[in-house]
Amino acid sequence: MTGQSVRVWWARLEDGHAGLRALLDPVERARYEATADPANRGRFLVGCALSRLALGDLLGLPPADVPLRRVCPRCGGPHGKAELALPRASGGSGVDFSVTHSGGTVGVAVCRGAAVGLDVEECDARLDVDTVAPGALTDTELAALYARPAAERRSAFLRTWTRKEAVLKALGVGLSVSLRGLEVTAPDASPAVLAWPEQLAARPEPAMADMIVDGTHPASVAVVGAGALRLDRRDASATVAAYGREG
Repeated sequence: MTGQSVRVWWARLEDGHAGLRALLDPVERARYEATADPANRGRFLVGCALSRLALGDLLGLPPADVPLRRVCPRCGGPHGKAELALPRASGGSGVDFSVTHSGGTVGVAVCRGAAVGLDVEECDARLDVDTVAPGALTDTELAALYARPAAERRSAFLRTWTRKEAVLKALGVGLSVSLRGLEVTAPDASPAVLAWPEQLAARPEPAMADMIVDGTHPASVAVVGAGALRLDRRDASATVAAYGREG
């Protein structure tokens, strides 16, 4: 099977432990210590660790030697999207990665030669689809959602959401662009973009794939700048849980 290879690593909030803090740089450590909510602090720690483990595996580097930087495009502060900070001569050219987390699930997608976006959403019974769907779906998508039986709407909505967010993350714009302007195929059809928002005009057709994590949570990955997509999925919970522990 040919196509753009994307490695998607998954871990869980419960895999975090104090030994992973050795992988944080000074900026990340300050952010970690300033985060009051324990769950958010844990997700940030696991996300940083998983990013360095996945990128180190791709680049042939020890995780601790993988440098990341965060620069806000608006203010220049150290809190923007994480990027690989390796010079071309060190193999960093053309490598992209995307981090996602929801609830107790954390994921990182890494690839060479294309921009990648990854999103996962916890399948939470507390989600009020009637409240959030009108702000995220096009009129066509919304009509199709309400044509489904009520019991199917939450999962259908979350599948559509993960596809949209993965595409916008791959383009580097995230949720600064309204989800309502981006239309994708129906949840039970192969993932593809049907219409772009005006802010983005027509873009190259992204390669996309859907996943289910832990048998429950919908996730999607999108790659821009490549043809077909080939997934290499890895459950990295044991790797994250073991890293940095004594003995």
